[in-house]
Amino acid sequence: VKANEELIYLVEEARKVHSDSQGCYDLTIQPLFKLWGFSDKSLHIPSPAEISEVMYSVGMEKIQTHENYIQKQLGKVHIDVSSIGQGYSVAKLAQLLDQKNIQNYLVEIGGELQTRGQKPNLKPWKIAIERPLPEATGFQKIITIATPNPTAIMTSGTYRHYYDDAGRRYSHILDARTGSPVTHSTVSVTVIHESPTVADAWSTALLCLGTEEGLKIADTNNLSVLFIDQN
Repeated sequence: VKANEELIYLVEEARKVHSDSQGCYDLTIQPLFKLWGFSDKSLHIPSPAEISEVMYSVGMEKIQTHENYIQKQLGKVHIDVSSIGQGYSVAKLAQLLDQKNIQNYLVEIGGELQTRGQKPNLKPWKIAIERPLPEATGFQKIITIATPNPTAIMTSGTYRHYYDDAGRRYSHILDARTGSPVTHSTVSVTVIHESPTVADAWSTALLCLGTEEGLKIADTNNLSVLFIDQN
């Protein structure tokens, strides 16, 4: 499949996070998303056989990038860059402002953002992290960005897109290693990083891993992360 350098860049950046997250994060899970009913907004609890069949076409190892195209091992393999593309878009907008020599800004797309410099009143940017409950509208924490350097703040959560069925919650965050929604109690992950692209991917990856497993990997990769669990 012909591909421009931007798409190839995103795939390779995602591959690094895929490897460092032990395969939990994966750009090819779109068929699983559809299988569980998140694409059609109607929950379908698949059988182990159905999951196994779809898992055959899931995995970053099934795609390779070349200079101007992407090669898939199977025709059914799909690539979905929504978990990293929004952060990349923030980075591109920030880059445009940098080129215009704008020293102070906050760029935001759908809750994903990057700051630089300070507010018009010469005080640091403050970013509110939403309380991760479906019915809540308040703040869980307010982060003060103490550095004037470009800083990305990316949050991923399970509390907006999910299904409840027979007393069990099914999150739209799918673990590519199992083919099923995550079962841990982590409901929100915020990553602070110099790169919006990297932060976007890691916020999803660490939400997939959960606090217990994710904290160890975050420390290994020297990531600044806020995990929020619901108990």
